[in-house]
Amino acid sequence: MDLYEYQARDTFEKYGVPVLKGITATTPDEAKAAAAELGSSVVVVKAQVKTGGRGKAGGVKIARSPEEAAQRAEEILGLDIKGHVVKTVMVTEGADIAEEYYFSLLLDRANRTYLAMCSKEGGMDIEQLAVERPEALARIPVDPLVGIDQAKADEIVAAAGFDEADRPEIARVLQLLGKLYQAEDATLVEVNPLVKTRDGSILALDGKVSLDENADFRHPEHEALVDNSATDPLENAAKEKGLNYVKLDGSVGIIGNGAGLVMSTLDVVAYAGEQFPGQPRPANFLDIGGGASAEVMANGLEIILSDAQVKSVFVNVFGGITACDEVANGIVQAFELLASRDEHVDRPLVVRLDGNNAEEGRAILTDANLAGLEQVDTMDGAAQRAAELAQDAAAGSARGN
Repeated sequence: MDLYEYQARDTFEKYGVPVLKGITATTPDEAKAAAAELGSSVVVVKAQVKTGGRGKAGGVKIARSPEEAAQRAEEILGLDIKGHVVKTVMVTEGADIAEEYYFSLLLDRANRTYLAMCSKEGGMDIEQLAVERPEALARIPVDPLVGIDQAKADEIVAAAGFDEADRPEIARVLQLLGKLYQAEDATLVEVNPLVKTRDGSILALDGKVSLDENADFRHPEHEALVDNSATDPLENAAKEKGLNYVKLDGSVGIIGNGAGLVMSTLDVVAYAGEQFPGQPRPANFLDIGGGASAEVMANGLEIILSDAQVKSVFVNVFGGITACDEVANGIVQAFELLASRDEHVDRPLVVRLDGNNAEEGRAILTDANLAGLEQVDTMDGAAQRAAELAQDAAAGSARGN
């Protein structure tokens, strides 16, 4: 989960990382009140979106009075920044910046460690710096069992080439950021810029924090950081039902058991769809896991059929620990369960069963004679049929209009 900047700022403050005061606002009047409350001669109005490039897109503006802060907020609110519409701004105190630095700590999956990156040259063009002058960006591995202790912090600031006089305070801040990273189960903590003010203070002026959702069971307080308004309603509904679902923009609903199988299913459906004029594509990722109970299957179908874009559904199951006959019984019972809720499967369903007890599973579905359900033996063939049905439904809708 990526945090908004104001959430990152609050988290920094929680761990003692030096930050400036900031107040969020959703209207120009709230921004005016925030600037007045801060009482600073200069404030900065910053768009709160989960993407980079805000400054270049006009999402960061300086104001020298509460009235001007309101004007700047009015200019920023509603701005589209790389597909993210600004609904909130943060008004912060201004800083008298002498130098800008860069620091990040991230998960290095390839080497199974953490990686600290640090540079004396921070700011908006850090990505360009990393490409054009990689020697200016220190890259230091960090042992996950140790984190950023005093020795590692000293190594990082030395490798980045900071002045001797500034190293102790910068190293102290890096240790605090490292503590945050480990304590909050983060996968990224980035500060750009980390600044030195003209009075010599070190401040984190902008922060990005990404949290590992796999560790949510250790952090019930992280639930308060979730922005449900920015999440697709179907994804929220699926999460409430305990389903591993991601909304996509296609017309073929996908249900599979196992993340790898579902990913493969997305690929074969996308390939099959290229053969049709409308090029139907996957509408979602939905992994029901190893146990395809009637309740799980019903919930999965309910979520997928709630998507008006879905024209057909492809259920792709490889029987392993959960045999295909159990899955087939789950599908039959799911139809009955949905009917009991006065909900019905009103779009064609293509089912491919393979693996453990596949023949028994197919026989169960044949005997059930469920309306709109077809069986196809191969994965490619089932993907082809699901794409064809989605194409036919879309073409029928077009003719009806």
